[in-house]
Amino acid sequence: MKFLMVSSYLPSVLNFRGKLLEAIHQQGYEIHIIAPDLSSFSDEYQKLRSLGYQVYSVPMQRTGTNPVTDLSTVFALYKLIHKIKPDCVLCYTIKPVIYGTLAAWLAKVPKRFALITGLGYAFQNVDQDSTRSIFQKLVHGLYRQALSHCSKTFFQNPDDLALFRALKLLQSNIPAVVVNGSGVNVSDFDVMPLPLNSQNQVAISFLLIARLLGDKGVREYAEAAAIIKKNHPDIQFNLVGWIDDNPTAITQLELDAWVNAGTLKYWGKLSDVRPAIAASSVYVLPSYREGTPRTVLEAMAMGRAVITTDAPGCRETVVDGDNGFLVEVKSIADLVEAMQKFIEQPELAIQMGKRSREIALNKYDVHQVNKHMMTEMGLL
Repeated sequence: MKFLMVSSYLPSVLNFRGKLLEAIHQQGYEIHIIAPDLSSFSDEYQKLRSLGYQVYSVPMQRTGTNPVTDLSTVFALYKLIHKIKPDCVLCYTIKPVIYGTLAAWLAKVPKRFALITGLGYAFQNVDQDSTRSIFQKLVHGLYRQALSHCSKTFFQNPDDLALFRALKLLQSNIPAVVVNGSGVNVSDFDVMPLPLNSQNQVAISFLLIARLLGDKGVREYAEAAAIIKKNHPDIQFNLVGWIDDNPTAITQLELDAWVNAGTLKYWGKLSDVRPAIAASSVYVLPSYREGTPRTVLEAMAMGRAVITTDAPGCRETVVDGDNGFLVEVKSIADLVEAMQKFIEQPELAIQMGKRSREIALNKYDVHQVNKHMMTEMGLL
């Protein structure tokens, strides 16, 4: 039996789907992986190969909608999938979901699954009644075609599923399942003590880990930090991430200005985010929309309180007033108010951090999430 995964970014196969592939492999399946740019990720490629997985390269641009290039991607995917002859395929992120699913259908793969991990730029400011751009209509039409050939579609929050149904991107006859994100391997993210000040009390500091995009709320985080620092100059605001090739990306000039002004401490892009989480007492993600944010789950597993938005994907991770606070999307005032609560009552970071760990264990453990997915795919 052969299981195929199609991805647009090889490192995410290990980081986000590694435990799922391991569990499927243990069920006796050969594991096959298709992704672009293998030469750029030799360490990940070698790691996957060392696990006994077959890894194939395919031309695929993560961004852009050049029809000639995308058509060549579909053809290359079809040729590879026809050669591999998998019993089951799982595609995730936009281009693999669209082109991988269509190619798998053309290659007559018996079981075809899509995982919607987040909606991204093609769904920005989109709801059932809103006007959509030509680009958005194109992408949504492609989604509709691809998902019509799925055996089942997985979503990481109920809001995304509801939107796909409302926009008629997912036909009523296609089964859909909501899973608790990608899960987190809680054994890899141990609870770490909160940082202390010179009086041996909890030192409140904040952290955001994200691709440096506008719709991750990076600008709101920086503006809130600047406001807080006027009255509390010693409070540290940490930022981990990188500038991405995306229409909403933060510019290098903006980042440099925040760092040079002392507003943010920039850690760069980290392959291991645990040191940054350990150095911070409260995790902040002011994102406009997510699938289920993995960084929040990792911070929760390490016993950190969370401030995030009352937005799809984000709101599922926080019970307001229990393991953190929910704030309105794009509201700098709300963000400042929530941060101020931790500064005035540092003990909240301890209490809410404990609850975050409990929620991570009970709801987001990666083994539970993977078991749910595998059951729904008929692999158990």
